[in-house]
Amino acid sequence: MATDILMPALSPTMKTGTLARWLKKEGETVAAGDLIAEIETDKATMEVEAVDEGIIGRLLVSEGTPDIAVNTPIAILVEEGEAVPDKPVGGGEPSAEASPAPKASAPETPAAPAQEKSSPAAPMVEKGKRIFISPLARRLAKERGLDIATLKGTGPNGRILRRDIDNGAVKAPAPAPAALEEPSAKSGAVQSVSHSTMRKVIARRLTESKTHVPHFYVSVDIELDALLALRSKLNASLEAEGLKLSVNDMMIRAVALALKKQPGLNVQFTETEMLHFDDADIAMAVSVPDGLVTPIIRQADKKSLRQISVEARDLAGRARAGKLAPEEFQGGTFSISNMGMFGVKDFAAILNPPQAAILAIASGQKRPVVRDGELAIATVMTVTLSVDHRAVDGALGAQWLNTLRDLVQNPYSLVI
Repeated sequence: MATDILMPALSPTMKTGTLARWLKKEGETVAAGDLIAEIETDKATMEVEAVDEGIIGRLLVSEGTPDIAVNTPIAILVEEGEAVPDKPVGGGEPSAEASPAPKASAPETPAAPAQEKSSPAAPMVEKGKRIFISPLARRLAKERGLDIATLKGTGPNGRILRRDIDNGAVKAPAPAPAALEEPSAKSGAVQSVSHSTMRKVIARRLTESKTHVPHFYVSVDIELDALLALRSKLNASLEAEGLKLSVNDMMIRAVALALKKQPGLNVQFTETEMLHFDDADIAMAVSVPDGLVTPIIRQADKKSLRQISVEARDLAGRARAGKLAPEEFQGGTFSISNMGMFGVKDFAAILNPPQAAILAIASGQKRPVVRDGELAIATVMTVTLSVDHRAVDGALGAQWLNTLRDLVQNPYSLVI
């Protein structure tokens, strides 16, 4: 009996997804547990398994189709010898942007919006010259009327990627206001780039956060010299193992311990109750090509600096590659955003609902300080705590920052 394969919900908040790549062709036999497709969400690219056995009778959605609603039929599974229905069995229809997948050609591998893949694809032949181009880039070039022979690829072996299409896109002049326009004046060029799924979700969530969550901010300066000295000693002992602790690793540990000492910040506000968490699960903001992902160090208060360093490096690498599992970036009880590597003096971060707090970490800089009435020089870092005022009051936020400062300025507690 024919059955529909539906667009799965890969996370509780997922409403739509992009069908990145088919891993099975029409006519291929699948068993329960076989990988059949790759789906792009706002945070990662994930593989989808078949839940039943049968034969892929028809692919209803082509690769690279964006904004496919959850539970939309994307393929039809039939039994051996069974006729293939022309339409979904359940009566649903594919996404409006979807088009039937071609039967004669093998599936192509489009790129993720946030980070384009560079896996090999069949080369195109243009005017006697082999042109290597990703399927997504080829589709975008066709939509924008670009001659791919005129483009220079920046991918491996000169492969043309999405960014090359964007850089070579036809630019339309931006119209100037009528009252200011002069006959001989020319407006500057404007490039139009469609929003990725990740950018859309970031825009929606941050707008909701700033609109509906009453933020307040508290900042404090923390001297880093003792922590930097301890880090140098620890890294010298870890060098033989190929490990190297970062300041961010030590801040994750310090934040987790501060939450255990001041658990009033390890909470979430709901309309009916306050949720208090025993574990300090620290979400760390990781920059990816088209936004941010927040992989989580679970139970960071119970892990050593060595464990945190190894886990943080692994999570960050897979976040940039779009290979995180949903449970690795969903949840978290507290977030940190570190822009110290960019040399910023201070900044404030927007809350990541439903969390009640996020810590913005700036760079450590040499500054004058007063000690025992005398002027001295110290490496000082400004951190700013953004807090949901519905869940946490100002005094508690200030107390928590003082606890964090004590931990960082007396860093041996981080290794005990």
